[in-house]
Amino acid sequence: MQLLGFSVVVIHEGNSFSAWSPDLDVASQGDTVEGALANLKEALELHLECLTPEGTRGNQKEAGNAPYGHA
Repeated sequence: MQLLGFSVVVIHEGNSFSAWSPDLDVASQGDTVEGALANLKEALELHLECLTPEGTRGNQKEAGNAPYGHA
């Protein structure tokens, strides 16, 4: 999958780095900047796969995934 251009913010936090895309409000972390960006890329790919054609997340309960730990 080829990603479109999204804004990314990388923040050094203690011994790791956090990477966040404010455009889609998706974040990840890694031990290095490169690791954080690679993990964010994977998180963005998975996020985009879950979007419906209307641009919203599909019904997570039907997919067997309760959102944010809710059953």
